[in-house]
Amino acid sequence: MATSPTPYDGSSRPFTIGLKPIDPAGWIAPGDDLMDMLAEKDRLNREIPDLVFVEEPDTRKAQAEVRDLLADHLIAAQPATYRREGDVVTVAGHRSVDLASPARAPLLAAADLVADDLVLMRKDASGWRLVAASLCFPSSWTLSEKFGRPLQQIHNPVPGFGEGTRTADVIQRIFDNLQPGQPVVRWNWSLQSDRTLYKPLSSIQRDERAMARPPRFADGAASAFIRVERQTLRRLSVSGDIVFTIRINLDPMLALEGHPDRPRLAAGLAAQLSELTSAQLDYKGFNADRDRLVADLLRIAARQP
Repeated sequence: MATSPTPYDGSSRPFTIGLKPIDPAGWIAPGDDLMDMLAEKDRLNREIPDLVFVEEPDTRKAQAEVRDLLADHLIAAQPATYRREGDVVTVAGHRSVDLASPARAPLLAAADLVADDLVLMRKDASGWRLVAASLCFPSSWTLSEKFGRPLQQIHNPVPGFGEGTRTADVIQRIFDNLQPGQPVVRWNWSLQSDRTLYKPLSSIQRDERAMARPPRFADGAASAFIRVERQTLRRLSVSGDIVFTIRINLDPMLALEGHPDRPRLAAGLAAQLSELTSAQLDYKGFNADRDRLVADLLRIAARQP
């Protein structure tokens, strides 16, 4: 389990906006799992391309802006991993990405460089809409349901974030006021019962799960995985669109036992689980398991080295 900042230690609260400015040099986080993530993207793009990529026809210029910005950033910020010769970027010494390939949408070429998913947002009369995306690792949502919709509709299923809420208005203002060259970051977390990265969930499936409240973690912490999302927003200087990046990290909950900061992290996650409302637990999908997971986490926190 990584020792980098985590949202489940209590520093980033669930169901809050929590956006913070970051140094542009740290816009895209490196990771030892980069090549594994890229290989999984390749598989998904090959097997289910229509489920993991969407685009409106007039977004290609903005997609190219994302591609070029990302390539320039990676070569400058992570030169040990990324090298460029002409239009070809080499990743980790052996993966080549042709940025100018006419057979590849520019946003897909950009996504071929990083573990992050990439979502393009554009403002019109209805608000900030999702107009293109390479999304191989959705965390319990589906690209087809969100494509073309404005933010407030996208967030409707999230307790306290839907249309007409104060939070929705704040998010709209944040998007409106975001400045080029100053990315912002937030963290989110959830729990799942396996190592699968591609985790779509339709609105109907979410509603059915909330009604049934099925147990999902038969062995408590031993069968739970912590799914962490590092999300960034960055405004494009030419188009004015916003690129939303999502980087997934997935660890077994029991990995906390060997973490050097075990007591604080386990207790922090237990506290966050304890504080979730019934509606929030239904949205996350672990209403039936919360008490057992909290008890397991507190035992992990209290365990002597």
